[in-house]
Amino acid sequence: MARAFPFSAIVGQDEMKLALMIAAVDPRIGGVLAFGDRGSGKSTAVRALAALLPTMRAVVDCRYQCDPDDVASWCEACRAQALKGKLKSHRVPVPVVDLPLGATEDRVVGALDLERALAHGEKTFEAGLLARANRGFLYIDEVNLLEDHLVDLLLDVAASGENVVERDGLSIRHPARIVLVGTGNPEEGELRPQLLDRFGLSVEVKTPDDLLTRIEVIKRRDAFENNPADFVAQWAKQEAKSRKTILSARERIDEVLVSDAMLTRAAQLCMSLGTDGLRGELTLMRAARAVAAIEGEKVVNEDHLKRVAPAALRHRLRRNPLDESGASVRVERALAECFAA
Repeated sequence: MARAFPFSAIVGQDEMKLALMIAAVDPRIGGVLAFGDRGSGKSTAVRALAALLPTMRAVVDCRYQCDPDDVASWCEACRAQALKGKLKSHRVPVPVVDLPLGATEDRVVGALDLERALAHGEKTFEAGLLARANRGFLYIDEVNLLEDHLVDLLLDVAASGENVVERDGLSIRHPARIVLVGTGNPEEGELRPQLLDRFGLSVEVKTPDDLLTRIEVIKRRDAFENNPADFVAQWAKQEAKSRKTILSARERIDEVLVSDAMLTRAAQLCMSLGTDGLRGELTLMRAARAVAAIEGEKVVNEDHLKRVAPAALRHRLRRNPLDESGASVRVERALAECFAA
């Protein structure tokens, strides 16, 4: 297996890296959407995160990698096996599954195993990409080019945590707790607003305009491609530190307090921007809490809210024909007004 570029070695792109860390700490955020220039490191960051994530406990021989400690999320096979005795578990990598642009719905959700049906006359479910990605990440490159009905399906599954297949005489329900990560180039098309809103965080990835930063990016990438093993070894200590940070943040996140004052600030900000519904406030609160947990803080403060507000809200804004400012500018302006007092 090819080595992934170390997450800690990525130069710049701080907003994207923070968003991915937040999603790794709290999957309830709702996924990450990264739009930006070609060749700016979007895919590199996603694959680097996959290599960084700590391993997880899973039931042995379970096609969905069920968590042995989470009875409520078990598949039917694990429930049946548990009645016969204690489930065996082992540690496995967190799955990060690529969804190709040309994938059919059957490949995504799963379908009847035709080979087994024709050879043995048995109706058996052939698991799809959602099954492989359970408890992990489903990565969609060029998400804005994916067919809308597939995006709808993926977002529904990501929200419910279950995949239901009713076709070809099959009736299957299995866990599909996934975090969606989508990347794309806005020049090649946009996602529908209602789909944008379903992603938790949306980050803008830009080509560095600082000379020294660009030089450092080139040097590190060249060093990695010339000798991947040595380069990865050089960053191993920093990667271990980042992995420990994610683990520690996961353990403490439920203890991080969000005061009524911070909730008020979040609500005021969303009202000022005119976001529809309450998903903006909920995402803003969860993202700020995850950042506090990553930094070892026990209480969410204004700085946490300010840092995650652009990513949590920029894709939820209505188009304003009287205001040609970009979404990020509008969020920054609203932040300055709401936090001026």
